[in-house]
This record gives sequence, structure tokens and C-alpha cells, in this order.
Amino acid sequence: MKKCVVIYNSHSGRKVKSNFLAKYVDILLEKGYDPDIVISKYKGHITETVSSLPDTTDLVISVGGDGTFNEAVQGNLEREKKLTLAHIPLGTTNDIGAIFGYGNDVVANLKALLDGEIRNIDMCKVNNRAFVYVAGFGKFMTIPYETSRKSKKALGYLAYLTEAVKHFFSRTRLHELTYKVNGETYHGLFSFILISNANHIAGISNFYDDVYLDDGKFEVLLCNLTRKKDIIKSLLYLTASDIRKVPGFYFYKTSKLEIEFESETDKWCVDGEELIGKRRKYKVEMIPDFPIMLPKKNISKIFISEQNDKRWK
Repeated sequence: MKKCVVIYNSHSGRKVKSNFLAKYVDILLEKGYDPDIVISKYKGHITETVSSLPDTTDLVISVGGDGTFNEAVQGNLEREKKLTLAHIPLGTTNDIGAIFGYGNDVVANLKALLDGEIRNIDMCKVNNRAFVYVAGFGKFMTIPYETSRKSKKALGYLAYLTEAVKHFFSRTRLHELTYKVNGETYHGLFSFILISNANHIAGISNFYDDVYLDDGKFEVLLCNLTRKKDIIKSLLYLTASDIRKVPGFYFYKTSKLEIEFESETDKWCVDGEELIGKRRKYKVEMIPDFPIMLPKKNISKIFISEQNDKRWK
């Protein structure tokens, strides 16, 4: 039988029936897997677990929020031989789950996954810390990890919106920095930086309309807006038009980004979790060919190889 390890983060935002793991065992056995269940006990436990699994492990499924999958990817990054990962969403926002094509039924999601396909996708890292779909700094970027776990359990996505209102009315600070992208160097003052490899960010679908998980590029958006009315206008663009066209935004597609701040900074967010430590320099790079098992639902939309195959048919 094939070996599968399921790692469950019981502290993730969404409530589920306690017997779902027993159903997981039955389904995996039916599909020819010998399953082990691991319950995450502390921050970093998932990374430790994945990094130390035997090379003979056929599939690792993380079950939890976006940060749960981030830990699994970080553990895989630390391995010499990469394992095939998968993720089933149970968090509050579940951006990664939306990108991959999952629904809300945790058992149906496992069945869809096991009937899916293994694909190689692009991952990213910032200063050797992996991130699956988004990293950011500045205005609004700390909301995911500053929103209390208690609020997320009680209010769900509304907890993030409540925290966002607080951030909106707080002072917007500009940060002086120099960045290098696509062979060019730029200098300026910016209120936030958003680096992503996703079409679903902060619960907003179609954030960008041309994102693929295998094109060797990630998206970079820098903003120098500070006035509240300009920020409101930019938020409206997210639902009505293309945010890349808003004055005060600077957009790039690239495989490498270097940022140097005039002074040390912290408060970076990676997949909803805090990047610990103050630094002046940050390097963002692409990591190609990470093996991931996915449901079939969104594969044709999120892989450029699929788009190219359609053109040739």
C-alpha cells in the first residue's frame, strides 16, 4: 500500500465534526493508502514533522488554514528529497483552498483530492522562509496574524474585516526603500508591498486575472498611497476594475525581487503568519517544481501548461 500522512491543525478557524478523521482513514484505505494521522501540537510542529518523514512517504496532506499548509511547505523545503504535498482547507479565509478548487465539505474535499492529479507548481521564499501564495509588508498586511484566534473562531471572516477597519483609521506610514526587479533598480517611499502567486487574496477572488502556478513568475504590487480617500478608491478597483491601473500602484511580474529598507523593519506577513525578526534586506525568489496533488476542478485555470495545450489543440 502507498503511505499517506495526514497532519491536522485543530486550532484552525473553521469548526468541523470531530469524526471526520475517522472518515478520512476509511477513504484513504479504500484508495489504497496506509494512513497515519498526526495532530499538530505547537507552532512549528508541522514543519518538523514533514522535514523528518521517510523518503518513502507517498503523500502528505495538511488539514487546516493557510498557515498550516505554509508550515508543511517549509518542512518540504528543508528536505533533500521533496515529498508530494496536498492541502485541505479548514481555516477562516482559505485563500489557498479557493485557488486549488475546494468546496466547504471537508470529506468531499478529500475525495476530490484523491481523484485529482499531481502537478509541479511554483513556490516562493522570502529570506529562506517559504510562502505558498502571499507575502506582504506595511498597511493592512499584519491583519491576518494580529486578528485574535478567539475572534476568528467566533466571527469567521468578519473578524478580519473588523481588524481591517481599525487599520484603515490608523495613520498610514511611508517606508523608504530601494528595490531591484527585472534588472532595474528603483527608490521611493511606499505604504505597503504585496508579493503573491495567487488569484485569490484576502478572500477576494480574481485579485489578478492572469495568474498561473507554473509560469516561473510571481506578482509584485507596491503602493505609495496614504490618503484615506485614495485607499478607498483603490479598494473599489478590486471589485470594479484592475488594481494595477490605479495611480500610486507599481506592478511587476518577476522571478526575483530584492528589497533594502533604509532602516530595519519587521511586521512582514507570509501566508497569514508573522515573519519573525527585524531586517533591512529581503530577497524573494521562486522555487520551481514543487510536487502537489490537487483536485481536477481548477487545474485548467491555474496552469499555463494547460492553457498552452488548449492553444495547440
